[in-house]
This record gives sequence, C-alpha cells and structure tokens, in this order.
Amino acid sequence: MKILTKWLRSYLPAIPATDAELAEALTLRGIAVDGSFDLGDGNGTLLEMDITTNRVDAMNHYGVAREAAAIYALRLPALSFPLPKAKPGVGYPVRIEAKDLCGRFTARVLRGVTIGDTDGVIADYFRLLEQKCISNAVDATNYAWLAMGHPTHAFDLDKIEGAIVVRRAIKGERLKTLDEIERVLDADDLVVADEKKALALAGVMGGWDTRITAETKNVLVEAAWFDPATVRRSSRRHGLHTDASHRFERGADLAAAPLANDIVSSIILSKGGEIVGELTDVLIPAAEARTTKRAKVALAVSEVRRILGTTLDPEGITAATVETVLRALGCTVTATGKDAYEVTLPSWRLDLEREIDLIEEVARVYGYNRFADTLPAFAGEVKKLPHAAAEQTVQQTLRSLGVHEAISSTFCSAAEAELFAPGTAVPMGNPLSEEAGVLRPSLLPGMLAMVAGNLNRDVENIRLFELGTTFRGTTERVSEQPALSLGLAGSVGQTGPHQAPRAIDFYDAKGIFESVLDRFETQSLSFVAGDAPAWLHPYRAAQVLANGEMVGWFGELHPAEAKRRKLKQTVFVGELCLDRLYKLPLRQLAIREISRYQAVRRDFSLVLPDAVAWSAVEAAIRALAIPELIAAEPKEIFRDTRLLVGEYSLLLATVFQSAERTLEEAELKSFAERVIAAMELLGGRLRS
Repeated sequence: MKILTKWLRSYLPAIPATDAELAEALTLRGIAVDGSFDLGDGNGTLLEMDITTNRVDAMNHYGVAREAAAIYALRLPALSFPLPKAKPGVGYPVRIEAKDLCGRFTARVLRGVTIGDTDGVIADYFRLLEQKCISNAVDATNYAWLAMGHPTHAFDLDKIEGAIVVRRAIKGERLKTLDEIERVLDADDLVVADEKKALALAGVMGGWDTRITAETKNVLVEAAWFDPATVRRSSRRHGLHTDASHRFERGADLAAAPLANDIVSSIILSKGGEIVGELTDVLIPAAEARTTKRAKVALAVSEVRRILGTTLDPEGITAATVETVLRALGCTVTATGKDAYEVTLPSWRLDLEREIDLIEEVARVYGYNRFADTLPAFAGEVKKLPHAAAEQTVQQTLRSLGVHEAISSTFCSAAEAELFAPGTAVPMGNPLSEEAGVLRPSLLPGMLAMVAGNLNRDVENIRLFELGTTFRGTTERVSEQPALSLGLAGSVGQTGPHQAPRAIDFYDAKGIFESVLDRFETQSLSFVAGDAPAWLHPYRAAQVLANGEMVGWFGELHPAEAKRRKLKQTVFVGELCLDRLYKLPLRQLAIREISRYQAVRRDFSLVLPDAVAWSAVEAAIRALAIPELIAAEPKEIFRDTRLLVGEYSLLLATVFQSAERTLEEAELKSFAERVIAAMELLGGRLRS
C-alpha cells in the first residue's frame, strides 16, 4: 500500500514529526513502513506500507491519519464532502434479494455530468502515487478507496434497464467485465444486476457494457457492503484480485457507504451536473447487527495493568491513557464505575471483539518500547503431556531408521479430505483458499504434497514422516487425534559389499511401521491384506492391527492417484492412528550380556492352514516361554502340489542359546518337541 505524507498532512497539518519520524512511529505501532522515498519539490515522502490483513481500516490515507492522530494526541477532522442540493425526485429503486450477502447498498443519480480529464489535487496525488488517471468519474471511485478505504462504482445510468437488483448469479450466466473478458458465472457468485442482466461482479469488478465512457451523460453512483467470504470466493474462482476485492474480502466498513458515495458524487459534480432524487440507502438489519451495532465490551483499567505489566513511565498506564487511546481510535468510552468502562466499538474495526483486543490496542498505541522488560509470574511446575514419552519414542525410532521428520499445513481441500477420510472434515468458516478450506482429517494430503514437491525438485530418494494432529467432527464440535504419516520413494542405498541399491518396496514400509509398533507392548501384531482404501494399490497394501484393533493402513499409492498427482515414481504411503497406540504401554528395553556359549539353530519345515498367520505362530512360540529360545523367524513360505488345498509350507528358523552353559542334545530335543506341539495346536504338522 502506497501512502503519501503530503496527503496525510492535509488531514493533520500539525503532526509534530518529520516524515522519517512518522514512519518509525507508525512501524512501532504495527502499521509497518517497509520503505520511504523522498519525492522532492515539497511533495513529501512516499511510504511503502505493509498493512496486515486484519487492519483493512488502515489501507487508506484517512485510516493511517487516524493512527497518526492517536500517536500524537491530535484531533482528526471528520471527512466532509458537501454536495449541491438535490433536484426533487424519488431515489433510484434498489432491491436486495441476497440479504445474507449484501448488507448495504447506496445509489445516487447524477444527470447532465461532464466526463473529462482529472485535474487539481486529485491528479497531483495520482501522479505521485503512480496511479493512472482515466476520467474524472473513474478516478473519483479510485480516489474514494485511496482516501477513506471504501470501494465504489459508477455506472452509465442510460445503460441500466429498470431497478438495481443485488442477487446471486444464475449458473451459466455471462458477464463481460471491465478487463474485456466474458466470464461464465457460478450460482455462488453475487452480482449487481438490473431487471434483465448482470451489471457487475459484486465487490470484485464492474461490467463492460455499463462502464463510464466519454459519451456518458447520466451516472448512477454505487457504494455498498458485500459479504467478505462471498467476495473472496468469487475473486479466487474468476482469478480476479482487484483493489475492491482486496478490501471487501477483509471486511469493509458498513457505515462508510454513504460517505463514499458522497465523495464520488462530489468529485464528478465538480465538472458539472446535478443530483436528481435523494440517496437510496438500503440497509439490512442483520448485517448491521454483526458490524456497526456489535455488543459493547466491558473494560477494566486494572485488567489493562495486570496484563500489560510495568512501564518505563513511573505513573504507568492510567485511566486517562486508556480513555485517550480508545477515543482516538474511534471507540466510544462510557464510565460504568471507578476505572471501569463500557466501550462501543467503531464500525471500521471489525477485528476488535473482546476486552483483550482493546488492551492490545492500548499497548500498541502507547508503545511497546515503553514497557519494562519483566518476566511473568509463574507458580507450579512444567508437566509433560500424557503421551510425551510415547511421542518421543516414535520420533527417535523413525530417525534412527533414517526417516526425516517434516511438517505440513493443518489445512487441506475438501476433495482431499473426502478422499482420505470421507465425511469427517471440519469446514473453515473463513478459509484462505479452496485448497485450504477444511481442517485436515488425515496427514496424508500434506505428506503427498511434500513427496511431490521433493520429486518435482529432483530429490531422488525420499524418506519422510510427520507427527501431527488430525481434526474430525463438525464446526461446533471438533475432535483432535495424534497421527503419524509416512512417505517413501526412490531407492534403498547399498547396505553391503554384495548388495546393490534397489528400489524401495512394500516391505520397507512394513519394516518401518513394524519397528514403530514394536516399541509398544502388544499381545498381537498383524498386517492384513484386502479391502484397501481407494488411495492405495489393491494388491500392495495392508491394514495394521494391534491387539486385533485397526491402527492404520500403508502400501503403494494407487496408480490412478499417482497419475492424478503427476507422480511418475512409485510412492509408498501410510498412516497410523497414534491415539490408539498411545493407550498401550511402552515396551521396556532391557540389555543383557552376550552369552559366551554356542548358539544352536534348529529349522522346522511346517505345513500350516491358510488361516494361520505368522502373528499366530509368533504368539504361540512366545507363549512357550523358553528362556533359551532367543530368536524365531520365517525363512521361507511357499506352496507346491504335494500340499492340500488351503495349506502352505513354512520354514521356521529358531535359535537356542543359554547364558550359563552349553546346551545338551536332550535339552534341544525337548525344546524342539515343545515347538512342534505348539504348531500342532494351531492345526499344523511337520512336513514329511
């Protein structure tokens, strides 16, 4: 935002500071000046401002002048643009059909106007701002938002057919905007129309057919207030970011519309013409209730002092200081007791809602640099979250496996949410964009975005994990759950002199999840194929079960999903519901001395029913509680024609070792018999 100090000083001639001092004072109060340029010839300084999105009231010269007046305790005169007496007549008919999207609409008829070049002070200001002059009517609307921040529009009255109607667009309706592009409108767009056609995309851009030209003789001046979210969606949908949409989508001042209309009308009439009829001002009470007539806020000076703390000034923040600051910012302050007030909020500050907001304003204008450096009082002790140890264990396990931690956005699109967690997304009330319209119900949208981002930047080998929170429920009631996501792509490097690098596969992902789950005390752990979600390959995916409860999914990203995301490499992804894992105790790792006695390996060639998974075999062996049995793992699984239907062959490798003595053959034979008996209880047998 460009601001002229020459323009500011036309409102506040008595500013007791140089332009450089003014820029520093504004910056210290949160109205940041990123750069300043001396314009020479008595034209003052051009300030490049960085105004935060919540301070739309300061995105204009009068708004910045209001801040300067508060800083230097000056009286800021009200804006006044006197108009000639109107010729008798009825105000132009206006009908607001979309009452939830348009809170106010003002219209004034000007007849016999002269359209020409802009001159005088306005032309001088525009030249210094490098703002292109078009015509006195168009420049008048630009002057209005530069001066006091409210967007307006001027229509060629003779091209309007009937009353003004503010309504939702008809799906497929067409409108040629001022950039000479014919746009196909959506049913969610808000338009300013007449009885037969759309005239403008409300809050974004006017229409080509009713634009002001050199032949225009009669003008309809419009100043309105439109719903911020609606303007934002239309602006994004049509790829139109304009000065008007920039302000409307951040929350314009409902009360400013009549004044903005006066400004534009006054400038146009300075070259001739007359007003016919009174100003039409249609105001929707519901919009007024949530903007200009918000509830009053109670404020106690004692609370201001408690929160803001000690100042460098001996007297500290007094009641007089609080009153002065808030009144300078446009609040109406009424005493309700000793050092207690009831504050009526200004219509242009929609970011103020609570007592703490007012306290922040007092601190900001008073000056953060005037507070002493003190530490807040603290009683009690720092306490870890209940699952802090488990979370740290998961992090350390993944890092030790060479997986890098990453962080993604807590927002995602509604389409992504529906893909990974159907029917659970929590929509945002005021989303920044359609791509970030809901709280993420899964970590996978962010993980896949990070994997794609790395692959698109020629990162060949990717091993990422994210520990984060997922959100599910409704806007009124949101539940939060911790989760873990994993993303793998590329290859596994050389792990030995005789092992060449190979592509990452399903079992690498399985091994990582297995290592994480192994850190928790589980009675059973299994990976079950089948019924994979739509985003996973149907034959290269598995469901993770801990103690019979589903705790996650992992596998290869479905080829169709990979193609949609333009991923040419094979990608493995997965997600664990950590809230279910955190209910389990952590496995206590124990270190034992390495035995000095020889280990003995015994292999068992078994035939087992298909229904018996490895988890059942492992559990049965663990249940034997043989201290000397230090390892048991599957070496080979296969089928052949000598087996019955519904059977498979398992080569089970076991290792026995004692820490106290060399095992004798009789002991080994006893151990082997117990293992075979356990397998028979599962319905298995030794292969003959």
